[in-house]
Amino acid sequence: MSEFVPLAEVVRSGFVESVHFGSAVALTPDGRTAVARGQVGAPVLPRSSAKPFQALACLLSGADLYGPRLAIAAGSHTGEDFHVRLVSEILAEAGLGFDALGCPTDWPEDEATRHTLIRGSRGPSRERMNCSGKHAAMLAASAVSGWAVDSYLDPGHPVQQRVRAVVEELSGEKAAHVAVDGCGAPLFGISLEGLARAVQAMVLAEPGTAPRAVADAMREHPEYVGGTGHVNTSLMRALPGAVAKGGAEGVLVVALASGHAAAVKVIDGSPRATTAIALATLRAAGGDVTPAAEFATVPVLGGGIPVGEIHASGES
Repeated sequence: MSEFVPLAEVVRSGFVESVHFGSAVALTPDGRTAVARGQVGAPVLPRSSAKPFQALACLLSGADLYGPRLAIAAGSHTGEDFHVRLVSEILAEAGLGFDALGCPTDWPEDEATRHTLIRGSRGPSRERMNCSGKHAAMLAASAVSGWAVDSYLDPGHPVQQRVRAVVEELSGEKAAHVAVDGCGAPLFGISLEGLARAVQAMVLAEPGTAPRAVADAMREHPEYVGGTGHVNTSLMRALPGAVAKGGAEGVLVVALASGHAAAVKVIDGSPRATTAIALATLRAAGGDVTPAAEFATVPVLGGGIPVGEIHASGES
């Protein structure tokens, strides 16, 4: 823990109640590391922050992904009906159904949708799981390429080898570790610097290229990257041209249209302060995050009303 640094404070009624430690990095548009706090060169598991790379690998493998389809492949959707309809379309065009999905069953993250399912005596399902868009894209890529669809989650499967190649090329690093993500897909560990570098490369890629197509789809259709009320969706709407993708266990990567990019890992795994930390890190690197001022702090409630806030360390 001595190698991590305080990134955010939780202040209740003027008292610092908790502190989140971790690492954060920010790059300038020319790729220079402008901010480095903690272990920014050490490997992390990017979790769902890697979905843009997985979507790119599927696109490069021939999957018919564009617009909202490409955005949901790169997203962690909230399981709303419009998300499920799109997942169904991607699978149907590949000659597959929801039963082909290898992700686990889950309830939708969207509360209203979850309540509707419960009232209808329906339970969790694979298509409502936040990773089903990514899995549908992997299946579509496998089907169009003539690869086996029943083993698409095997790390040695061609689609997963394409994912690894994309991650390593964009990050400029060799995968430091191979793990299994919560959805069952292979996960390739890279550093925070590598994560920021990879998303920056997608945002700054030439128009008409596959990496740029993924970035453009995410920022043009943020409702498919997250969903109603999702912080990634709301942040991208507040910062036009930005790409934001969070991952489990306190990971977040944000790249601005200017090319400034930041990646954050909170070592206790909590995501509640990651957006505030990323914005502060981008600001310190010279990025303009003024339009997203509302996300610079998170309210701390007492009796249902704000009595404090969570903010990046050094800011109050």
